[in-house]
Order: sequence, then structure tokens, then C-alpha cells
Amino acid sequence: MNGFVLAVPADKKDAYREVAEKFWDIAKDYGARSQVECWEVDVPDGHTTDFRRAVKCEEGEKIVFSWVTWDDKETADASHDKMMADPRMAENFGAADGSDMPFDGKRMIYGGFEPLVWKEA
Repeated sequence: MNGFVLAVPADKKDAYREVAEKFWDIAKDYGARSQVECWEVDVPDGHTTDFRRAVKCEEGEKIVFSWVTWDDKETADASHDKMMADPRMAENFGAADGSDMPFDGKRMIYGGFEPLVWKEA
């Protein structure tokens, strides 16, 4: 599982949704099993740290919390370079430095995780 937290300008919500949907079209072709994109509704400020401080959230931005699931770490790792080389990445997401994205990718935090507890009804 790969997880992400980022700050997106509130007025870029629809643009972010479009980016996320285009990303899914590519990720699923390389083995992703699911993608969840969550838009801030109730994200309180913490006393020591919080989501906003983690991504240096600026005035007028909202927190996005998302994750992509894979069968295993090997599939996720193997897909990364293939996805980056896929021409749809450049077509859909523009400049390699991310300047065409509706958020500042330099402030995004991300990582790979192994599920510890996963329950479904």
C-alpha cells in the first residue's frame, strides 16, 4: 500500500479530482488494486504536530489523504518505473517537475506501508 498526504488549494478540488482519476487509469494498468482519494472535511490543528504542519499547508489549502493498494510490495515497486515511463504520464500530468499539477508536489509526503490490520464488513 502506498499512502500520500498533500495540500491542495481549495479552488483546485475539481482539478485535483481530474488528476487523481487520470492517475487511476494508469495505475490500474500496472497492477494497482484500488485508489482512495479523501478531501478534508474535519482536520483539526494539533498541539505538537498535525496534517497541516506535515505538508506545510498554506492559507486556502485543504488536506488530501490518499492511498493506493497493490497485491504486494514487489508489484508496487515494479510498477513505479513503468508508470513513469508510460507516455500517458507526460500527456496527462505535463512537466516532469510537476509544475502543471494543481498542488505543490514538493510538500507531499508519501510512503509504502504493509497493512497491519485490515477489516472489511
